[in-house]
Amino acid sequence: MRLIISLALLMTAACHADTDSVDFSLPTLDGSMMHLSDYRGQWVVVNYWATWCAPCRKEIPDLSSLHDDRSDVTVLGLAFEDAEPQSFIDFLTDYPATYPILISDTYNPPVALGAPRALPTTFLVNPDGEIVETFIGPIKRDDLEQAITENNS
Repeated sequence: MRLIISLALLMTAACHADTDSVDFSLPTLDGSMMHLSDYRGQWVVVNYWATWCAPCRKEIPDLSSLHDDRSDVTVLGLAFEDAEPQSFIDFLTDYPATYPILISDTYNPPVALGAPRALPTTFLVNPDGEIVETFIGPIKRDDLEQAITENNS
């Protein structure tokens, strides 16, 4: 009986050993697929947003500068709105984002993240693929950099 319990505990530990890392695959605006796991080894900022969300629009310049200025950080924008890709492309001419924009199905969001409770919602994913911070509401570059520094030790 002890052997069975020990084996069960080992199997449970093995199953949970990789469950802290998250992954998802979503289409980009051009229809190609992007995977969160493509960015292992980097910090990833995953930002749920929508075109109608004023705080989301306000975040775009800060998120773009973070994405552009730091080689160890990638920002992924998850468009959480029931709209065609062209709508997002048109929107981005007025609110340019320099980071990849992915389309999240509002009825079937990535299981690893779930549906956002509010927009914007931002997840900070460490280089091992683990969510280390969740921010509900507007976020600034300085807040993200502080969170990276605090979670980097």
